[in-house]
Amino acid sequence: MTSLSNSFPAGAEPKTFPSVAGQGEVSDFFALLKPRVMVLVIFTALVGMVVSQVHVQPVVATISLLMIAVGAGASGCLNMWWDADIDAVMSRTAKRPIPDGRIQPGEALAFGLVLSAGSVMILGLAANWLAAALLAFTIVFYAVIYSMWLKRATPQNIVIGGAAGALPPIIGQAAVSGTVGIESIVLFLIIFIWTPPHFWALALIKAGEYAKAGIPMMPNVAGPASTRRQIVGYSLLLFPVGLAPVALGFGGLLYGITGLVGGLGMIAFSVHVMRNREGEAEKRAALGMFGFSILYLFLLFSALLAEQGLGLYRGVSLGGVLA
Repeated sequence: MTSLSNSFPAGAEPKTFPSVAGQGEVSDFFALLKPRVMVLVIFTALVGMVVSQVHVQPVVATISLLMIAVGAGASGCLNMWWDADIDAVMSRTAKRPIPDGRIQPGEALAFGLVLSAGSVMILGLAANWLAAALLAFTIVFYAVIYSMWLKRATPQNIVIGGAAGALPPIIGQAAVSGTVGIESIVLFLIIFIWTPPHFWALALIKAGEYAKAGIPMMPNVAGPASTRRQIVGYSLLLFPVGLAPVALGFGGLLYGITGLVGGLGMIAFSVHVMRNREGEAEKRAALGMFGFSILYLFLLFSALLAEQGLGLYRGVSLGGVLA
């Protein structure tokens, strides 16, 4: 088990967690799973299943989605176990179950490991072992590669580590088809490129907390100006990647319009962040970018779900409005 003083910033004292072993409520253990992240994982994995366009047994699909969600929650739990020291000194995370003393680190570690093993095993038995292997890789990547290494080692932590959050569509497609196709790879790329501008917008206004915790986030290392330029750059790159499903034929007119308007919106918000660099205007611009990026991804994947799952697909030819 990691020491709670591991990589603690100079001049700060680690919080001593009260000894209340066994006193955690069910809600506290559920909070360890990062339920808001789990919702996003379920949603993007479901879209990965739907765009596969294969016949799926509802029971297999349901169990697969549940296990993908549990695996994501398990990796979130292991992340909270390892990061308890830095969570204790950041205001937005200080009330998490471990730093607040409601769950002991050893309990969280055991909980995360059991859920990790169980979710991988059940997914393999219910769906196939390719999906199970991908889920296992995702858990290890997030809990070990990202949490234990990248997060404290490099300002590119969220860029590289974002691969873990982008993998659910690939796992979803593998679970129902037994293969990984171009559809889920494109969805992976969309989430992967979306993650830096989404997260760095928030990091711009939380830079002080990350500095206090000793985490090398981009605004603290490269500076706010460089971070803003990179937010614009990633938003520009996201625009054509977001429209790739139309070019590849599994995104139709509804998706294309959503991707076009949403992609332009991402660029506009990123430019707004670039131009507003001080005081309340900076905070409003960064929070606006952060909020719109969530809406963008939700609407983009919802459009695919509506087209492929509800029969609303209408193809766009090369000579159409989006060509």
